[in-house]
Amino acid sequence: MGHREDLLAGAKRCLQEKGWSRTTARDIVAVSGANLASIGYHYGSKDALMREALFAAMSDWADDVERSLEADAATRDGQEDDPAERFETRWTRVLELFDRHQAVWRSQLEAILQVQHDPELREAFGRAQPEGRQGLVAILHGIDESEVDEETARVMGSFYMALVSGMVVQMTINPDLVPSAHDLVEAMRRIVGGTPAAPAG
Repeated sequence: MGHREDLLAGAKRCLQEKGWSRTTARDIVAVSGANLASIGYHYGSKDALMREALFAAMSDWADDVERSLEADAATRDGQEDDPAERFETRWTRVLELFDRHQAVWRSQLEAILQVQHDPELREAFGRAQPEGRQGLVAILHGIDESEVDEETARVMGSFYMALVSGMVVQMTINPDLVPSAHDLVEAMRRIVGGTPAAPAG
């Protein structure tokens, strides 16, 4: 790898080990084996490098989820299930991979809290949001991103992004209180049915 790739890998590692707010340029240099001047040369600034590293790490999570879900689908040997069952199966896997990538999710949460004071970071999240919505629909429905139209990404993708964001916050505060995929399906059934209480019997 060249210095640019080394710096990106180093910044991603720092996100895992130190988080968004506590990572310094010297931390990245120490991990990557590059030098301080190379950050400016390749990325313009430490902040720009950190933004790229964060979104690259989130892409790694999405790739991990996609590979895992594809493997699950292969073991099902083409068996069809109903939408609720499909969601529960896929969201269970998403939750498992949340846990594996939780350091990156915490870093993302730290970064989100900084957008009020960082217009470039806000803009970066704004650019990534439409693609993130589209990607979540594709992942959770087992389809190619090219099959997700703009309206579906807006409606379904926004819903899934709200779920993801909520899971990140709850997992950061208290992982024991994160609802299971089964609980989410049951909640949606009650919302649609207009019956917040547990079914009788």
